[in-house]
Amino acid sequence: MDWNAQVDGYCERLDPTFWAEPVNAVTNAAFLIAAYVIWRRVRGHGLPLAVLLVAILAIIGVGSFLFHTFATRWAGVADVLPILLYILVYIYTANRAYWDMRVAPALGVTALFIPYAVLMTPVFIWLGVGGGSAGYAPVPLLILIYAALLRNRLPEVSKGLGYGAGILILSLTFRTVDMPACVDFPLGTHFLWHILNAVMLGWMIEVYHRHALSGRGDT
Repeated sequence: MDWNAQVDGYCERLDPTFWAEPVNAVTNAAFLIAAYVIWRRVRGHGLPLAVLLVAILAIIGVGSFLFHTFATRWAGVADVLPILLYILVYIYTANRAYWDMRVAPALGVTALFIPYAVLMTPVFIWLGVGGGSAGYAPVPLLILIYAALLRNRLPEVSKGLGYGAGILILSLTFRTVDMPACVDFPLGTHFLWHILNAVMLGWMIEVYHRHALSGRGDT
């Protein structure tokens, strides 16, 4: 595989140059801003998992910036891997903090995300989720499942997760329609995925942060 092969999958990109996607590239600053804002809120509260999630959130911004500038296969990996890491760390955090699981069960349930995503992605493709977003679609569904299951146990967490899922669904919608909308809107809509996703990922850390400070379980 040629890791330096160019990838052109977004409306804004018209050529292979570094700044061919200026808006898509610059809006990755939203991840760094969200990470900084949430870091200021969680620091000093003895929440190492929250701090780890903040660090991954910042790395997501860097990885996405690399992909929307270099636009190569290796940069695509740098874009996707931090997102996957964030998902796995957050699931582990949720299992520990919201369900009071011990380390081993929490890790085991977290590992189930991989087969879950593998099985559900073809379902979303069949449902017509395109634009490369089918692989992300299982995530808001999983968040909604957690929100539903936690409704009686932790109503505030459940509500917060529901808000997060709603923001992510809207974010994924803009990611999905980027190319279909390209004819009428040459800038595309992918940059809105960056902004809304940054808000959503930061909010999910805040949900955990508020829960931990409430005294209902500090991991």
